[in-house]
Amino acid sequence: MENLRVLIADQVLSKLNLRKEELKTEFARKNMVNSFVVDDLLDDELARRIHSAFPDKSQMKQKKSLREYKNIAAQMDNYDAILEEAVYAFQDSRVVDLVSEITGLKSLVPDELLYAGGISLMSNGNFLNPHLDNSHNNDRSLYRVLNLLYYVTPDWKQENGGNLELWDNGPKNRQRIIHSKFNRLAVMITNKSSIHSVSKVIVNDSRCCISNYYFSAIPAEGRDYFHVTSFYGRPDEKFKNLILSADTAVRNLIRSVFRKGVVKTKHIYKK
Repeated sequence: MENLRVLIADQVLSKLNLRKEELKTEFARKNMVNSFVVDDLLDDELARRIHSAFPDKSQMKQKKSLREYKNIAAQMDNYDAILEEAVYAFQDSRVVDLVSEITGLKSLVPDELLYAGGISLMSNGNFLNPHLDNSHNNDRSLYRVLNLLYYVTPDWKQENGGNLELWDNGPKNRQRIIHSKFNRLAVMITNKSSIHSVSKVIVNDSRCCISNYYFSAIPAEGRDYFHVTSFYGRPDEKFKNLILSADTAVRNLIRSVFRKGVVKTKHIYKK
């Protein structure tokens, strides 16, 4: 399957190189959560093969709380091998170097253990509230600086929900919607202001996604900081926002005392 991983990486490289200068400009836009989008990333047939290999949500870990409701998986050897090849194609050193050139972020390190990466599936009723991603990797040795999301559900319509939302002006203002359309790659910065979310899925279908994070010893904002994954209520969820703010404060306090946390994360690829 190694050849398949290289094939996928080659196609990603080809599409990124084709639009490299345009993507640099797109990512560097001011007063926004830095991001860029690439459509028709892979050959249509290959993208459909990746989608058809996704497991049923019953075979994935469900996360359900006030913060989020989704299905995720990182133990890639439990599933069709093409999924692992697709995930790790984005960790090809050539892809990492090109993304570094496009974004201007240096010393990028892909997430080999898939700490919060891997695959995700969101079906009817699933959502992800506005939040900031955890600022670091699991042992706090590196900063989380980029989020790469590759969407693979054919014919997924924006009105279905399950779309990426970027809150350029904070969670009290209107969000920017990035349609999670088939064969689209969305890349966004993760820093102290990159609040994002996923709108609730409202159809009896599943939005499938390949997820990767890149880390770096250099923080995306150029100065040291730390925070746990921090959730917010939507503009119409004032009471929920109070609960989530208190939850974030408690978890930040715990991590300030226990640097590596109290509960060991289970969302990693145990090879």
